[in-house]
Amino acid sequence: MSTSSLPHKQNKDDVYEWIKHYQTYQDDETQLKLVQHYESLVRALARKFSKGREYDEDLFQVGMVGLLAALKRFDDEFGRSFESFAVPTIVGEIKRFIRDKTWSVHVPRRIKELGPKIKKAVEALTIELQRSPQVNEISEYLNVSVEEVLETMEMSKSYQALSVDRTLDADQEGGEVTLLDLVGNEDDGFEKADQQMLLQKAFSVLNEREKQILHYTYFENLSQKETGEMLNISQMHVSRLQRRALEKLRESIRIEPSEIL
Repeated sequence: MSTSSLPHKQNKDDVYEWIKHYQTYQDDETQLKLVQHYESLVRALARKFSKGREYDEDLFQVGMVGLLAALKRFDDEFGRSFESFAVPTIVGEIKRFIRDKTWSVHVPRRIKELGPKIKKAVEALTIELQRSPQVNEISEYLNVSVEEVLETMEMSKSYQALSVDRTLDADQEGGEVTLLDLVGNEDDGFEKADQQMLLQKAFSVLNEREKQILHYTYFENLSQKETGEMLNISQMHVSRLQRRALEKLRESIRIEPSEIL
C-alpha cells in the first residue's frame, strides 16, 4: 500500500494505519505525517521538563527520538492507546538527556541518579514528618550513607552554572551590572605580602652583621667592596659572611638562594 493511498482524515483508526505502514515500510512521508501529528504532544512534554530554560528545543528534539522509537515498537493488540505507550518512552529519553547532558560540570553518574531520588525522598518525608527531613533521615529512607547524601546535595549545586554575562542589577546610573563586573582581579599585593612575611621569618635566623651585608648587597645594590668599606671589613670577609647568610636562609625556608632574592 503506498503512502498516497493512506486516508488523510486524522481520526484514531487513520493514525494507527499510518503507524502500521511506517513500521512496515519506514518511509519518510509517513514518518513526517506521524511526527506532525504528535508534535504537540512531544513539545508539551519537553516544555514540562525544560521550564523555559535555554535547552527547550534540545529536549524537543530528544523527545522526537523517543517518539520514533515508540512508533517502531508499538503494538495495538495489547489494547493500549499509542499515547499511553509513547509518553513513558518520550519522557525517558528526555530525563536521560537531562541527567547526562545538562550539567555544567562533569559529575559521576551515581550522583546524577541519586539527585532525583533525594528530591523525591525529601518530598515524601516532609509529608510524613510534617517538617523538613534531616540528612540522616534521608539516608535511611534511601538506604545510602550520609556521606553520599551530602556529596550529592553539594554536587547538585553544579547542575547549571551562571554565565558571567548574566545581568544581576543596575548601577546608580542605570547601566547593567553583570556577574563578571563583580569578579575581582588577581591582586599581586597578596603574593608580595606572603613573600615579605616569608623573608621576615627567614631573616630572624641571621645575626645583625649578616643582615647588614644582605641589605647592602641586595637591597642597596652595593658591591662587596663597597659593603666592606661601609662595615670596615675586607671584601673577602663580606663574601664569606654573605655566603654563610644565604646558606642559613636556605636551610630556614628550604629553597635555593636564587629563589629568595
